[in-house]
Amino acid sequence: MIVNKQHYRTIWPMLSAGSGRAQVAILDQTQLPHEFAIVHIANLAQMEVAIKTMQVRGAPLIGAAAAYGLALAAQEDASEEALQAAAQRLRLSRPTAVNLDWALKRMLSMLLLVPQADRASLAWSEAQAICDEDVLQNQAIGQHGLALMQQCQPKSAQVFNVLTHCNAGWLATVDVGTALAPIYAAHDAGMAVHVWVDETRPRNQGASLTAWELAQHGVPHTVISDNAGGHLMQQGLVDMVLVGADRVSGQGDVCNKIGTYLKALAAFDNGLPFYAAVPSPTIDWSVSDALSEIEIEQRHGDEVAFIQGLATNGSLQSVRLVPSGSSTANPAFDVTPARLVTGIITERGVFSPARLLDAKRA
Repeated sequence: MIVNKQHYRTIWPMLSAGSGRAQVAILDQTQLPHEFAIVHIANLAQMEVAIKTMQVRGAPLIGAAAAYGLALAAQEDASEEALQAAAQRLRLSRPTAVNLDWALKRMLSMLLLVPQADRASLAWSEAQAICDEDVLQNQAIGQHGLALMQQCQPKSAQVFNVLTHCNAGWLATVDVGTALAPIYAAHDAGMAVHVWVDETRPRNQGASLTAWELAQHGVPHTVISDNAGGHLMQQGLVDMVLVGADRVSGQGDVCNKIGTYLKALAAFDNGLPFYAAVPSPTIDWSVSDALSEIEIEQRHGDEVAFIQGLATNGSLQSVRLVPSGSSTANPAFDVTPARLVTGIITERGVFSPARLLDAKRA
């Protein structure tokens, strides 16, 4: 991704000055869009906090962060007992995104096959491989999604309108993005594309993150309230709904940020295509009943009760929205049934839910 004309990934390894030990640099997403901050992660505990507090977020990026977290742990103690314990701590940091568990299993399956003395160096190289693969997968998703958009007949001859929910761009991955990858590819190919950006309460990843990175890339976009999407569809102002996912079942059910299900219902009622863009590690082939088997993360109610923003004096402040005596509930994700999903865009092509198994075989 390009920020202020400089290329970044969302996560990368680096040597700590003086100590000769490796650290991991991340972009602190809790400070965006008002401050572009880079944080250095020196140990397992710090990576665990970064994942829990959503300094890093988005299913593919969480997987990459977990891989680097295990590398940091191996740097301290590469015994099997220590690595298993570290993996379990990371596994519990965010329960819904399947990429986290996938990355940890991949790392452990490699590390425990080699002598303990070789595990630390292998952990760093394997984490890097996971990151590089994520970038290639997302680039392929972008090209498959671009072809799909070029095949669709837009309602307006002037512009192709996409509605997206939450953030599934650079910031949710190592680079390029999932749901935003086709949009960037379309924009770069000269296609007139405009994005309706759901604010995505309660953490406002759309308003804060998606809008910020679209602006960095020069893609025309408009931030809307979460409840505006259905109206825009009724008015013929949306050509496609395109989202990412934290987990997709083998049957094509899409578990994504809370509110995605409502977008899919509105799209279905208005005869609009609804696509989820995901790399193959986000597909959980072990899940047969997404509604009962996928654990929906229940986050702290303060995310609903409070909102963070830039005050008139330029300071970042948090203000209360609800009465102090009111209780709050904060489910972070919902499940969109496969019957509402037009297709899943993967690095291997575009597949209807009924044909999703073909993506595994491809």
